[in-house]
Amino acid sequence: MTIIVQKFGGSSLATVDLIKKAALRVRTEVEAGNQVVVVLSAMGGMTDRLVEFVRELSTAYDRSEYDTVVSAGEQVSVGLMAMALKNMGLSARSWLGWQIPIQTSNIHSSAKIENVSIDKIQQSLDQREVAVVAGFQGISPQGRITTLGRGGSDTTAVALAAALQAERCDIYTDVEGVYTADPRFVSKAGKLDQIAYDEMLELASQGAKVLQRDSVQLAMKHQVPLRVLSSLTMAPGTVISKDCEATGPQIRGVVQSFSECKVQLKDISHDAIEHLSSVLNEAGITMDMPSHSLTPFASRWDYSFTVPEEDRLQAVKLLNLTVEKKKFSTITSDINVARISIVGPYLSENPNLVQKLFHTLAEKGIQVQDVSTSDIKISVLVKKADSEKALSALHTAYNLDVK
Repeated sequence: MTIIVQKFGGSSLATVDLIKKAALRVRTEVEAGNQVVVVLSAMGGMTDRLVEFVRELSTAYDRSEYDTVVSAGEQVSVGLMAMALKNMGLSARSWLGWQIPIQTSNIHSSAKIENVSIDKIQQSLDQREVAVVAGFQGISPQGRITTLGRGGSDTTAVALAAALQAERCDIYTDVEGVYTADPRFVSKAGKLDQIAYDEMLELASQGAKVLQRDSVQLAMKHQVPLRVLSSLTMAPGTVISKDCEATGPQIRGVVQSFSECKVQLKDISHDAIEHLSSVLNEAGITMDMPSHSLTPFASRWDYSFTVPEEDRLQAVKLLNLTVEKKKFSTITSDINVARISIVGPYLSENPNLVQKLFHTLAEKGIQVQDVSTSDIKISVLVKKADSEKALSALHTAYNLDVK
């Protein structure tokens, strides 16, 4: 029988009534003769409340205990969904990450999935049960609960779809698909009918919230077809697969990240740069947009990079320890920045598209602080106060506005 994985985000589960509506979507797939695995996030707003409880205690919290607290929201969701499905006359049971188990690395709050055991889930499906799985959570080699970072339920769903060789993985959310920009900030953003894995990976990496980056990376690795759909309408959504590549140079989307922190280090040696990179990597902190310039002292640099704003305090603390050991100068951090990126195939082959970015921002009086490029992406760092103006101007400049 065909296996379908359905994932519902928090906005699709914010109330008991919405959980009942999501259950109707599940029933439709069951009645079509499919075996169904449902992966759920916490109810809308619940994870934020749990995080706030932690932060009320301390800003320097134990991340393993943090995971114990914030993973609780998914347990509520799967229990309620299993009850809703049983009330409809379907056979269903809930599963937590450790029960499957979903085995992860030991980096708490941003763990990576290392293995998914499917035997128990497959037995459940063979008994005609709907398997209702808690997203976002797994278990470390030490037997502790881990979480996969915000949006991690997407990755749980794709990992299960890959392990079970599912026909497809449907991601249900509060928007009707993947857009050319965030509709909350660009009113003329249009929905994409389809997009290639690598393009979606760049959009997700640069700040698009519709899918977690790791989920797209995993889908691309295992060739899992994805659909992003609205849980509230019957719109066809956006298909993400290897067969969706655009032809010729064009911009597929403009995306922003408002939660960036720019870290600057003065008078640093080359070997110290390599050392701090490994320190942050071991702590599970992602560095982006590295930039450096020579100082008047030979072999010394002024070096800057960005990290997620939520990792700022931990990153600065770790680097201050590194400063003492490596004897380099000051560290400063700035959260009043934002990253704006354009994504599209063959960007490196079309200098006109690149020039248009800098020309558009210059016309609007927006200063570019740093630049990062790849074959299908160009990112610029600007002041946070200029970010929405930059986003809208570039969306218009690349003829992405819906008429």
